[in-house]
Amino acid sequence: MSTGPMSTVRDATFEVLRRTGMTTIFSNPGSTEVPLLAGMPDDLEFILALHEGSVVGMATGWAIAHGEPAVALLHTTAGLGNAVSAIATARANRAPVVVVVGQQDRRHLALEPFLAGRLHGLAGDYPVWTEQPVRAQDVPGAIARARHEAVTGRGPALVIVPMDDWSAEWDGTVEAAPTAVVRPAAVGDRDLAPLASLITEADAPALVVGAGADSAEAWAGLVALADRLGCPVWQESFGARAGFPQDHPRFAGFLPADRSGLRGALTGHDLVLVVGAAAFRQYPYESGPLVETGTRIAVVSDDPAEVHRSPAVLAVLADPAAACARLADMLPERPAAPQALRTASPPPPARSDGPLRAAHVLHELAVRLPPEAIVVEETPSSRPDLHRLLPARRPLGFVSAAMGGLGFALPAAVGLRMALPYRPVVGVVGDGSAIYGIQALWSAAHYGVGALFVVLANGRYAVMDRLAEKNGAGKAPWPAFTEVSLSAMARSFGCPAIRLDSHGDLLATLDEVVPTLASRTEPLLLDIAVMPDAEFRP
Repeated sequence: MSTGPMSTVRDATFEVLRRTGMTTIFSNPGSTEVPLLAGMPDDLEFILALHEGSVVGMATGWAIAHGEPAVALLHTTAGLGNAVSAIATARANRAPVVVVVGQQDRRHLALEPFLAGRLHGLAGDYPVWTEQPVRAQDVPGAIARARHEAVTGRGPALVIVPMDDWSAEWDGTVEAAPTAVVRPAAVGDRDLAPLASLITEADAPALVVGAGADSAEAWAGLVALADRLGCPVWQESFGARAGFPQDHPRFAGFLPADRSGLRGALTGHDLVLVVGAAAFRQYPYESGPLVETGTRIAVVSDDPAEVHRSPAVLAVLADPAAACARLADMLPERPAAPQALRTASPPPPARSDGPLRAAHVLHELAVRLPPEAIVVEETPSSRPDLHRLLPARRPLGFVSAAMGGLGFALPAAVGLRMALPYRPVVGVVGDGSAIYGIQALWSAAHYGVGALFVVLANGRYAVMDRLAEKNGAGKAPWPAFTEVSLSAMARSFGCPAIRLDSHGDLLATLDEVVPTLASRTEPLLLDIAVMPDAEFRP
């Protein structure tokens, strides 16, 4: 609802934010943003973060939680430059974020005054859309369009606004953007007929799922399809979200990220249907084919880029939930197949003394966390153990940085918990990773965000150490950083923290804290001393 007459571009922009539901603004502002923010109306909420990576990371978590765009407001070159990695992560994580970037006064930009930024292109190709309006009066329409572009393009859309534009007179200019965009998701039988025929012809199909299938509707459709086909379901490697219930009997595990491992996992299947992901995500380069000769690949995704880069015999650009639900009804039922496709990993032995390892911590979390908990992961050396011990049991149960850059988990966990205060949120982070996004703890403490941050502190970049050893080029030149205290850093930002280094203290603390996660209004960081993992398995 309008708070008064619209006399300036700023007023008209506030109306756009209200109309589109983008009433929470994440920011670390500078002088070029003050004309927008000073005296901001009370019905808009401002959330301060102490670093631009945290700004975009929190907005990304918020957008993932709601499935609707969040607003990140950045300060000219320094702000946008600091946030580029987070913007890249938002793009890879399919998070619709509207990024508004301040710019120097339009009237003397030609002279490149202090704080003038060469902003167009600074974030590279990671924004799905970038615009600096030609006139001040085009700013409200550009922000409205950015919202549509962020949703359609499944990523960050960027608008550059010179600081004097906000006070420019609003002349009632027609916004160059529709008020609403309808995106039909239905999939007709005729559209799916070629894919249904391909599946029917296969003797031994398999499913591979990705982050684009992380919704209650997609999970239901995929469970019905997997049961109809009697086939295993694999999760894409390095996926940002879970595309299938990982405690389901047909869940077969995570695909290896190398070609020989991928071929081994999918051997015996003459058709692999990839849903909500591209075919296939890899990490180390390895020569050879992705799949064995005779194995055909099909893809269903609503992301055109995923569809277009997949080496598939057939790709369907469609909503995964609608496509899978309809396929499950269209396909003939196959003979019953055994469902025990993966043997559950035994829990690590309980320890009463001796050093902790990451697997011990993750096991104790697993036996206590409720199914609806959201686990935000950024612990590269321990990720295989996390996948093994902490399966995603509900949609949005697992969130990670699809881009692979560090600094995502802490701010994303804050944004997720702010958006979904009724769901327990646990960030499981290595200490090396946590340092990249540590400023987000201040926002968590200041705004009463009851997330739990579990830091697996081994005092080093353990994954890099293992990779250096695997490379066989001699000892890595970087030192450990065992003198860094994450609990002390957390407390300096106002976030309560506990240092744990024994199994008994870990159990007692988790027993006390985990039952409170759904109702907490205060963050807590557990700084847990762990031994480096013996190996890294990508």
